[in-house]
Amino acid sequence: MWSDPIADMLTRVRNAVRVRREQVSMPSSKLKIGIATVLRNEGYIKGFDVVEDTKQGILRIDLKYGPRGEDVIHKIQRESRAGRRDYRKVGEIPRVLDGLGIAILSTSDGILSDRGCRDKNVGGEILCTVY
Repeated sequence: MWSDPIADMLTRVRNAVRVRREQVSMPSSKLKIGIATVLRNEGYIKGFDVVEDTKQGILRIDLKYGPRGEDVIHKIQRESRAGRRDYRKVGEIPRVLDGLGIAILSTSDGILSDRGCRDKNVGGEILCTVY
């Protein structure tokens, strides 16, 4: 059992990118699927699928690399954690690398990127940053 399943997900993705894997698998949850959806919509991964099993299911993420094999995900970092939750209003959401990266937030409208939060004018808990 993990105390922070989101940190585990991000670590699995980070390690898979470091060794140039095509896919990475992990236990599935609604929150992880929401994060994977934002990563796919923002162009950081090719796609994902959920494989049903007898337990909670397996989330399989297809990683993406550039045309010459360069990393698309350079850094993926957990921001809010169990001991220090980081909630922000819409005007206080950080611009990661001046808009070249994204922040993924958990909001009342679901899991959104920082751009999506500004469009819908909602704040929330900053889960992670990606660039």
